[in-house]
Order: sequence, then C-alpha cells, then structure tokens
Amino acid sequence: MKKHLLTGVALCVSVAFSSAAYADITIATAGPMTGQYASFGAQMKAGAEQAVEDINAAGGVLGEKLVLEIGDDACDPKQAVAVANQMVGKDVKLMAGHFCSGSSIPASQVYAEEGIIQITPASTNPKYTDERPGPGTYRVCGRDDQQGQTAGAFLAEKFGDKNIAIVHDKTAYGKGLADQTKKFMNEAGKQETLYEAYTAGEKDYTALVSKLKAENIGVLYVGGYHTEAGLMARQMRDQGMDTVLVSGDALVTDEYWQITGDAGQGTLMTFSPDPRKNPVAKPVVEALEKAGKTAEGYALYTYAAIQAWAQAAEAAGTTNFDEVVAELDARDFETVLGGLSFDDKGDVSLPGYVFYEWKDGKYDYLQ
Repeated sequence: MKKHLLTGVALCVSVAFSSAAYADITIATAGPMTGQYASFGAQMKAGAEQAVEDINAAGGVLGEKLVLEIGDDACDPKQAVAVANQMVGKDVKLMAGHFCSGSSIPASQVYAEEGIIQITPASTNPKYTDERPGPGTYRVCGRDDQQGQTAGAFLAEKFGDKNIAIVHDKTAYGKGLADQTKKFMNEAGKQETLYEAYTAGEKDYTALVSKLKAENIGVLYVGGYHTEAGLMARQMRDQGMDTVLVSGDALVTDEYWQITGDAGQGTLMTFSPDPRKNPVAKPVVEALEKAGKTAEGYALYTYAAIQAWAQAAEAAGTTNFDEVVAELDARDFETVLGGLSFDDKGDVSLPGYVFYEWKDGKYDYLQ
C-alpha cells in the first residue's frame, strides 16, 4: 500500500512539473551577441527581455508566461543555421531575429520547415521576403530597396557636383544596400566615380583611402557595418580628407562614435524614424534606460516583433503556427513602433527611411 501511495505521489509530482513546463511558452531572439557587431545583439537582447518582462507582467500570452531563449549567430550564416536548429529543439514558437540578412535568410529555411514563425527586427535584404520559403516569415524593419531609393536620390540631389565612391563589404546586407543605392543614384542621373568591395574585419583601410584621395572623392557611401565605416572615417581624416561618409542603418549604434571620435562629425546615415521619439514607446524607453540598457537602434524593433506575435497568438487563441500566421496576415497591431500590419510577402507597413547626421557623439534627424 505504501509503495503504491509513493508511486502515485511521484506520478502526481511528475505530471505537475510536466504541466508547469508545458505551460511556459518559449520564444527566442538571435543575433550577433558576440563579435564585432555585438552592439546590435545587445540592442536585440535588451528589447526582447523587456518585451517578455512587460508581457508577463500583464498576464503573459493566453494566460501563460513567456520564456526567452537567446541565440548567438555572430552574423555568420552557418552559425545562424546551427542556432535555428537549436531553437527547433527548444520548441520555440517565435524567432524575433536574426539581425544580419546573411543570417536571417538561411535560417528562415529551417524555421519554415519546422513551423516556427520568424519576425526579424533588422534584416533588410529584399530576398528575405521576396524569396521567403513559406508563410510565417516577416520583418518589422524596412527593405534595402526602400533604403537605397532614399539614399540614392539624396546623393544625386545633394552631391551631384561631387565625386562619389560606393564601397561594400560583400555581405548580403552590405552589397545589397550598396547596389540598391547605386541603382537609384544612377537612375537619378548621377554616376559613381568608384565602385569597390572591401573585406570586413580588417583594421587598415589605408590603400582604399589613398585611392579615394587620388580620385578626389567628396562622398563615400559605405554598404556595410559601423566598425569598418568608423575606421574608414578616421583614416580619411588622418590623410587630411574632408570626404563626407554616408551609410545605412548599420551605423545606428553609439559604438560608431567610440570608433571615430571627432572624425565621425557630419557622418550621414539612413534609418527609419527614430522609434524612441514615438510617444507610445516612452514607458518602454524609460524602463530600458532605468535598467541601464540601450533603447537605441533595433531594441524597440525587437520589442515590436514580439508584441505583434503575442497579439496574433491572443487573437488566434493558440500558439499553433497556422492559426497565428493567419492572424499576422490579417490584422493590424499596436506596437512601440506605432500601428503596423504585414503585406502578402511579410513586409511591414511602416514609414520608410529618413536621414540622420552624427554630431558631437549623437545622431539625430538631418536638418
């Protein structure tokens, strides 16, 4: 009798723990948590953690608590696929990632095959949605053809009398953005003087800068990330050049100025309207800053990706893939970015890109 009672108690405890584990809903974010682009991983992690904290404080999703997994892909495509497979093993219902387009695109194949919704906060390459492997692949950021159109038209209009060089780092993001900018600049009637590739991760761009100087380049457009762009800006100043550096949304990190110092003064970049200035985002921004975390760049985009999924799951009454996808495709969502919806490719209906200028260690809208 005693043995049977103990067995029954053990079974009840086992069921209780099993039910508790089952009750948690696991979601994830993934990006460059280490490596030279880790500042962007920190943005995503901060936004995801705050979203999970706030949603859980409000009762969770479908009455259950969210649990967050963090994946580190270091912006490496192979590592991103490995992270995606790890998340499959953890039974995540949402991947609010990845950061680099070169990571998000190959990882999306894994998520699509396994019925996991992926909403990237930051991957802007058009192929991510134009060639998406199935439903359930979304982004809450813009696209490089939108960003390139803004940049290309601006370069042609504002710097038509300057020699312009366009360089890229050969990545899906960097080359894609450079090519789109080149395309729209050319269509606006301005031809570049130089178009070249560089190797990401290098420290010395003296040879490139010397070539820019020899060609009397007045504007350098960089399709790539803040680390290399910052070194180029500094090394151009070291050679006495006053060339204006222009780039994209991968410069939306305070780390850019840490690299450039005063050499970054006047740098121009494209990014979506600053979500930190959105009144509905104020409580989230304040909570992040109070916790000593960043609210810049893609922190709020990651937060919004989780918000949209959570609202879709609530509307569906389940976290099952097909039902949540149906809601994501059909509804409008209220987020820290403002109201948004997704089109039939998974792209978001948010305002496009605007120009920012770096001044005295901060970036703000170009006046």
